[in-house]
Amino acid sequence: QKFTVPQKYFLHFYVVGVAVTTSLLLAICFYAYMKMTPLLPEPSSYSTIASHLIGSNSFSFGSVLSRTMEHKYRVWRTVFVLLLMEIQVLRRLYETENVFHYSPSARMHIVGYLTGLFYYTAAPLSLASSCLPEAIDFIRGQIVEFIVKGRARMPDLVIDSPSLLKPLLKLGWCQWIGAIVFIWGSLHQIRCHAILGSLRENKDSDEYVIPCGDWFSRVSCPHYLAELVIYLGMLIASGGSDISVWFLFIFVITNLSFAAVQTHRWYLQKFEDYPRSRYAIIPFVL
Repeated sequence: QKFTVPQKYFLHFYVVGVAVTTSLLLAICFYAYMKMTPLLPEPSSYSTIASHLIGSNSFSFGSVLSRTMEHKYRVWRTVFVLLLMEIQVLRRLYETENVFHYSPSARMHIVGYLTGLFYYTAAPLSLASSCLPEAIDFIRGQIVEFIVKGRARMPDLVIDSPSLLKPLLKLGWCQWIGAIVFIWGSLHQIRCHAILGSLRENKDSDEYVIPCGDWFSRVSCPHYLAELVIYLGMLIASGGSDISVWFLFIFVITNLSFAAVQTHRWYLQKFEDYPRSRYAIIPFVL
């Protein structure tokens, strides 16, 4: 008890997650809109490109153009993935406050609490790491320019909604497959959390029953399985080229697998009639 905190402090994880993810999303979205728009060359610019190619090294120019396009895609892909993360942490914040009814006696170790705070700070940073330094440099430059020139000499910031949405709609198939996987996992996690939240009708009671329904028919921790699917969707949407996103996914698998095994053992010890056919987290594997 001396080194534990109430389990309802899970709420703090998602407050931190929303704060960090929102800050990163706004920063990188601003950078992308100001410096990486349009994503594709406008039709009127093709004649300009052609004129550059005439009498010049077309291979060299094409290589530069290709790298520029790839860089723009990477920045807007990061915006897309951060949008998925924002949806995830906002939903988890809502569920923690309105769906779960934590037992008054439920506690978690202070190390787990601090790890959770660290994770929901590090996870969005990992997703944004590929272009965060350049976005920070750009914003720092804007702030310096504002201080030097003053508000009156700075151009007005006009947000054109179509210009903001077009790059996201023109991303590759990886992003949309990743989004579909993300939504699939999210729908199952919403259902599993609703089942878990309904088990304790009396909020002041410590009574617990065997959860049933949805993926609970296959595994003891389907909400953890759904979390793996959600982060798999983010990994696919990121394009799988950033090592930091792979490390994040591996951490999620390791952490949730360990927690699922412990929970599965607890179920088996607490309930004599607990279904022995259920796995801990991944059907037919673990």
